Amino acid sequence: MYPTASTNEYQKYSAPHMPTAPPSIDQYGSATGIPVGSTDQSYDSTITAAFQIQSQPPGPWSTGLCDCGEDVGNCCLTCWCPCITFGRIAEIIDRGSTSCGASGALYTLILCVTGCTCLYSCFYRSKLRQQYTLKETPCCDCLVHCFCESCALCQMHRELKHRGFYMDIGWHGNLEKQSRGITTLPPTIQGGMIR
Repeated sequence: MYPTASTNEYQKYSAPHMPTAPPSIDQYGSATGIPVGSTDQSYDSTITAAFQIQSQPPGPWSTGLCDCGEDVGNCCLTCWCPCITFGRIAEIIDRGSTSCGASGALYTLILCVTGCTCLYSCFYRSKLRQQYTLKETPCCDCLVHCFCESCALCQMHRELKHRGFYMDIGWHGNLEKQSRGITTLPPTIQGGMIR
């Protein structure tokens, strides 16, 4: 059996408490580390500045929850086949890591087995709000999807559309369209021809 040390003996031989380094701030202004247990007050201004840059107040959605009439085609599609709308939303929010077909199929499977697709889709509403710093209105995400699933999906679809995404072509199609737009610009020539 090994001898056990008391708490006081352990504290006597443990390393002294050293203040930690200030958090590093990347080019976008977000903190990548937080000093824990530091008694030095010189880092307080750095920490405060990092969190002031990072924490912006949530903004409003581009359209309201019941503004389904703004995009009648998507409203009809969501009403008759919500799995397609959800798949498109999920592919854009996940930045192409999941496909529209896979997300739509999982949504349909959850609908057929449990009937509680709101638990799956409210997760994507939360991700969308975090990505674009949107308000949690008119109530929490789970309640919005539980009572107004179709309206919530339409609102998310319109939000991504207003932010410049072409929902029909998916994430990779949007990247290709954006890169094609950048590379097809004519080159600019400074001055004139010099021989």
